[in-house]
Amino acid sequence: MPKLVEKTVIIEQRVLAAEVRELVLDAPVIAAQVRPGQFVHVRVANGVEPLLRRPFSIAKADAGRGVLHIIYRIVGKGTAGLSLLESGDHLDCMGPLGNGFIFQGEHPLLVGGGMGLAPLAYLAQQLCPKPVEILMGGRSREEMFWISVFEKLCRNIHITTDDGSLGTQGVTLDQLPKLLDSQSFDMVYTCGPKVMMAGVVRLAGIHNIPSQISLEDFMACGVGACLSCTCAGSDGKRRKVCSEGPVFWGGEVSL
Repeated sequence: MPKLVEKTVIIEQRVLAAEVRELVLDAPVIAAQVRPGQFVHVRVANGVEPLLRRPFSIAKADAGRGVLHIIYRIVGKGTAGLSLLESGDHLDCMGPLGNGFIFQGEHPLLVGGGMGLAPLAYLAQQLCPKPVEILMGGRSREEMFWISVFEKLCRNIHITTDDGSLGTQGVTLDQLPKLLDSQSFDMVYTCGPKVMMAGVVRLAGIHNIPSQISLEDFMACGVGACLSCTCAGSDGKRRKVCSEGPVFWGGEVSL
């Protein structure tokens, strides 16, 4: 699949939570090609600073309308500047980049935490009408705006929060064994903190269920040239997250 640079137009920028935004972009060329799990590399400013592009997962794509949705958290200078842009402003986007999720199985379970839920949203969109279920975790009720994102895509939504303000108190790994024991899932997809994904892969393996993980990492070039985003493969070789990932099979890389 060719890597494209497209001058996209911001249709809307929505506030989802205190530090979380959703960008809706007019990007017909990339939207026509992107697959769940792939990402775009965005030049977040027109000036010299910040110099490097920022990678963002695709939370939703509509090829017919030519629209991309990106959900991101404001964490530094780049995303802070991005949050100030308005409808009609332009963004230079490179993509679609990386390898996405492989569709497999008839009863998939998605497991996500925090901003790792973003790529799982587009995956759920594309897996429909399969009986998709999701286990999602966050720190508190305020972070669970994700419910409105997934409620039309998933048959069942299972929720955990660290403080117990919504769903079950605890983390996703506390609830996952019960879900895997109670139902016949045949594929597990996960994205979020590495410690969570490592636990998901381990528990899925105990139940003989294949899993796929989506890694998030700092990237400079986004196309496998600079080696800034490499991770350790289970075979001892280095893996480039941007070009060989960001999606890997569970157990393929060290977490």
